[in-house]
Amino acid sequence: MEVVAPDPVAPALKHWRTTLERVEKFVSPLYFTDCNLRGRLFRDRCPVAALSSFLTSERLPYQRAVQQDFSPAQVGDHFGPTWWTCWFQVELTIPEAWVGQEVHLLWESDGESLVWRDGEPVQGLTKEGEKTSYILTHRLGEGDPRSLTLYVEVACNGLLGAGKGSMIAAPDPEKTFQVSRAELAVFHREVYGLLVDLELLLGIAKGLGEGNQRSFQALHTANQMVNVCDPTQPGTFPVARVLASRFFGQRGGESQHTIHAIGHCHIDTAWLWPFKETVRKCARSWATAVQLMDQNPSFIFACSQAQQLHWVKTHYPGLYARLQACACRGQFVPVGGTWVEMDGNLPSGESMVRQFLQGQHFFLQEFGKMCSEFWLPDTFGYSAQLPQIMRGCGIQRFLTQKLSWNLVNTFPHHTFFWEGIDGSRVLAHFPPGDSYGMQCSVDELLKTVTNNRDKGRANHSAFLFGFGDGGGGPTQTMLDRLKRLCNTDGLPRVQLSSPGQLFSELEKEAGQLCTWVGELFLELHNGTYTTHAQIKKGNRECERILHDAELLSSLALARSNQFLYPAEELQDLWRLLLLNQFHDVVPGSCIQQVVEDAMSYYEDIRSRGNKLLSAAATALCAGEPGPEGLLIVNTLPWTRTEVLTLPKPGGAHTLALLTVPSMGYAPAPAPTSQQPLLPQQPVFVVQETDGSVTLDNGIIRVKLDPTGRVTSLVLVASSREAIAEGAVGNQFVLFDDVPLYWDAWDVMDYHLETRKPVLGQPGTLAIGAEGGLRGSAWFLLQLSPNSRLNQEVVLDIGCPYVRFHTEVHWQESHKFLKVEFPARVRSPQATYEIQFGHLQRPTHYNTSWDWARFEVWAHRWMDLSEHGFGLALLNDGKYGASIHGNVLTLSLLRAPKAPDATADMGRHEFTYALMPHKGSFQDAGVIQAAYNLNFPLLALPAPGPALATAWSAFSLSTPAVVLETVKQAEASPLSRTLVLRLYEAQGSHVNCWLQTSLPVQEAVLCDLLENRDPAGHLPLRDNRLKLTFSPFQVQSLLLVLQSPPN
Repeated sequence: MEVVAPDPVAPALKHWRTTLERVEKFVSPLYFTDCNLRGRLFRDRCPVAALSSFLTSERLPYQRAVQQDFSPAQVGDHFGPTWWTCWFQVELTIPEAWVGQEVHLLWESDGESLVWRDGEPVQGLTKEGEKTSYILTHRLGEGDPRSLTLYVEVACNGLLGAGKGSMIAAPDPEKTFQVSRAELAVFHREVYGLLVDLELLLGIAKGLGEGNQRSFQALHTANQMVNVCDPTQPGTFPVARVLASRFFGQRGGESQHTIHAIGHCHIDTAWLWPFKETVRKCARSWATAVQLMDQNPSFIFACSQAQQLHWVKTHYPGLYARLQACACRGQFVPVGGTWVEMDGNLPSGESMVRQFLQGQHFFLQEFGKMCSEFWLPDTFGYSAQLPQIMRGCGIQRFLTQKLSWNLVNTFPHHTFFWEGIDGSRVLAHFPPGDSYGMQCSVDELLKTVTNNRDKGRANHSAFLFGFGDGGGGPTQTMLDRLKRLCNTDGLPRVQLSSPGQLFSELEKEAGQLCTWVGELFLELHNGTYTTHAQIKKGNRECERILHDAELLSSLALARSNQFLYPAEELQDLWRLLLLNQFHDVVPGSCIQQVVEDAMSYYEDIRSRGNKLLSAAATALCAGEPGPEGLLIVNTLPWTRTEVLTLPKPGGAHTLALLTVPSMGYAPAPAPTSQQPLLPQQPVFVVQETDGSVTLDNGIIRVKLDPTGRVTSLVLVASSREAIAEGAVGNQFVLFDDVPLYWDAWDVMDYHLETRKPVLGQPGTLAIGAEGGLRGSAWFLLQLSPNSRLNQEVVLDIGCPYVRFHTEVHWQESHKFLKVEFPARVRSPQATYEIQFGHLQRPTHYNTSWDWARFEVWAHRWMDLSEHGFGLALLNDGKYGASIHGNVLTLSLLRAPKAPDATADMGRHEFTYALMPHKGSFQDAGVIQAAYNLNFPLLALPAPGPALATAWSAFSLSTPAVVLETVKQAEASPLSRTLVLRLYEAQGSHVNCWLQTSLPVQEAVLCDLLENRDPAGHLPLRDNRLKLTFSPFQVQSLLLVLQSPPN
């Protein structure tokens, strides 16, 4: 029988607020639940038949957990502590009277829960994620079993960790958790449908406001529904539903903005919880998502991070198979293309390439296709080299929302083209609702339209819905809201969509879009360039070790028939490094447990990587037995002459000046052999009567005052002074460092107002190395009553820079240590190294955009130059930096207390270096010098008679091009094909000849994923290849090798 809406009652004047509140109380979970509609959502209830539990400190797999001894438990029981797991065995008996009804298990507990049924994970349960019921049956049939046993695995941590007192505080190790509800109930779906409708009508009334006609229509419809709906009489429900359908059935116009609603569940790979808990977060969240996909065929769920999928494949194979089935139906959509959602600033260019290489290959292998969009919604800024890297990895679309967090300036676009330093462009979209965790309220839909800063240029927007950060994901209620609002007058059009559909629509509108050139700098969280210095150092060191191990293994492969390239082990080590580059790990914004795991991963890379280096060196020396010698290896693509410390018999060490060809090796001098006459001026070291020390190698002359500060730095050939008049360099400064909230993340502009120079004690400066090959002076400095520093200032023969080897014992609270070098240079722009290139940033605070960059990031060097002269500051593991006016500042150590109360406490070692130069930094070799500082010559034990001659594998005809990477091609682990990656580093158009001594059979250009360019064949002439570069261009090539003679 057709249900018709009643005739309206006699007209009455309506008061906005009382009408609104009347409807609110009718659906309230707090007020009048004895007589309102909400109170009828669950009707009959009964307790579970039996409840028992088992507590463990381990994260046990299901098969082991269910075999443990369970003890009787009851609602109200407490368990814990933090990070433990409580397994509950839940025995259920459904009453006979409930046949024909929908039956739910209602479960409320602290912590995060996962329901297991028949040995498989079926749904997550969290109060924080609005998931407190599990559907046992949509309709209990006559023949259905009445009794069943479920297991509920409860992790003793919340959706966002276990912070003591606040979310980002260090975890409280002694938290206890409680089960507050465990019962069966009959679910009234008609009541639920009415509740969804009434909440949406309330949202429309409030969202459109009293000045809007449609708002009053929504409120009057809701009021009329309350009039006709008697919660005690289900027969009145269809009449109320007809009223709602009539309202929602009124359509919008053709010009309505279209919202693409995409299910999502952002899961931080580690943050306020350890890596191992993330594995379970994925299972809880994705089991729920699979259940929703099964029940809602139009629901599409986007999922990033290959690492997380790899974990689920390993630990939850049944769930993983269901995800793959959903992917075949087009409902589960892998996005991002990377191994993890990495930090966008600190990883090297090669690391960023490997994120895509590992991620895209995983997605192709496991899901049959690669990702077409880069998905990085929560990372703290985005390097200007990312557009080129994305395009090289088959991606031309980019999604984030993090720049909505800018503290100072509002970013001017939501849909635009983003252009990198090489000119590569990608289509970028920021969801205008400024979130990746929408809950599908009317307010969020309206904000998405009104907040869009590209009105008139783009009429489509992403709307990412689902609980995120700690997982959880979408709910059925969110989906039901979106379906109801698919096309309703007064609101944007809403469609359940995919990232591919969204970007296809945006591409149709692309002709109107603006372009943003350069980095996407986040004006917040710039403390993350410095926090947890040991993690930063581990990252830089392990990037170097893997670079060196791949190069040497490649050369061994080319030189030896017996050598097997360790492809599998290198992949394992790369994946560990990529995991640590997650955007809350390498930035240091994570809890102590995560830091400990990260440091152990770095140690694993160091020890296993060094074994790979030794094995490759052995193969290069053909492994002939005999007395052990040393092989001196240069892993960089230019010849180097440097001072090296070599072991002597009996454990002593000696200095030697060695020349090693590019990407090759040279024999070490015999311990007894005489050093040849020095081709350059030796280093002179002089200490004056006032305690000051001068170091001079004929290239630069540096003068230190009696406390170790640099009073003069002269380029000898031109007598040009680099230190500003009346100022001193190597000045350590301490700042108060108390942010507004995000402790490990933020350093605020006002910290600059608290600058306190650290003054040393005269008389502490002493001579170390006395000259010749190396001269040095060292000193001690008390930074505070609790922290101290010692430093050796080192100058080597022939070296264009002076090094500062630094050791700090750091015990501070909310202090920031930096070192300053005021330069005798004037320029409105300074240059900072980034991935595969460099960029300029202003040295002034003219605009709010300039001032917001008071603390920036750089990789191995920064430079301040005027015409004809400049000063570069190099480092071996720091990232925070600033050049304001004429002062170059390197950020060294912070001391935040949340989320890790022990962050940065203890001993630190690092080196920075100062390089004055004539002309431009490009012509002076600053780029090469910074590489040399970061990639020391290797002295590797070589079995058998030491090789008598030097050998070079690769060299380049121009310093403008850097050969960054040499590795085996991924495609076939047993093949003799190498991949070379080169980039133009100076910002110039240039032709480059690549010379090789390897037996090359064929050379062809390829993309960053190592796919051949069909038109990329390179002719080989006299073992030379000609390559043409534009500024900052990255090129990769495949070299197919001939087999070496036996």
